[in-house]
Amino acid sequence: MYLKTYWVYIMTGGGRSLYVGMTNNLQRRVYEHREKLLEGFTRRYNLTQLVYYESTNDVTAAIEREKRIKGWTRAKKWALVSSFNPTWKDLGEEILAG
Repeated sequence: MYLKTYWVYIMTGGGRSLYVGMTNNLQRRVYEHREKLLEGFTRRYNLTQLVYYESTNDVTAAIEREKRIKGWTRAKKWALVSSFNPTWKDLGEEILAG
């Protein structure tokens, strides 16, 4: 049986803005954000750097996790990214490389 993977992720542009999203194809979504193919917040604020991601096979859990993180304060989101990616390295390169 094939289990689908769902990703909750955070994008930034190196400034203070953060975007929390959810997708079933992280590689495609990072590409879309980087190339500014999606209208909206990430395009408007130039948020092209992937700094956090986590995965699950449960779509409901992914949606709930995305909503929960979106409701957090900026400080709590920054702490989450820092615990996962202490240097805030752009992780998109390795995701796009496959």
